Amino acid sequence: MNDPEIRALLYPLLQGGVYVDELPTGTTRADVVHITEQFMHGYELKGDGDTLQRVARQLPCYGQAYDFVTFVVTEKHLPKLLPQLPEWVGVLVASAAGLHPHRPALYNATVERPAVAALLRLEEIKQFLLAQGLVGVSTYRRRDVLNFLRTTQLVTLSALAHHVRRQLMGRMEERLAFRAERKAERERVAARRRKRPRRK
Repeated sequence: MNDPEIRALLYPLLQGGVYVDELPTGTTRADVVHITEQFMHGYELKGDGDTLQRVARQLPCYGQAYDFVTFVVTEKHLPKLLPQLPEWVGVLVASAAGLHPHRPALYNATVERPAVAALLRLEEIKQFLLAQGLVGVSTYRRRDVLNFLRTTQLVTLSALAHHVRRQLMGRMEERLAFRAERKAERERVAARRRKRPRRK
């Protein structure tokens, strides 16, 4: 099983909200992130041709940012992967027969405000903080904003996470609308070309 084959099995399971491929998360990228109004669920895919070398770096990044984390792997990876994963991380096993749960993802209690905020652009984070009445943050650089979120008691994780989920979902809807518009334009151009009379 390779990455595209595993994705084809995973996507139909992601009901509600949107899913984003290759979302920058800390110092890495999450293969797939399922985002709804209530949660963000990060998925890391490991096909037969992949190694587990990056798991130690990926786990802290995902653990700080996502409410749920699941590794979707082929059978060959299980013996070496399972000892590396906290018990709250879910595991799905991919095979030609489909995806089978090895263990469910449990709620992650290690999420941190700076990591969640870092999923957004700087201006999007500032807009949220300004809406909370925190006027002084308007001149902050990205590092300053994340340091502020690390120490402040004025911003709750729940409010911040809700804003981040809404922004990411809205961004994906805009992308899909833009893609649909571009596809329609390409089809219109192709139709016009087909209607043009051929020169003799």
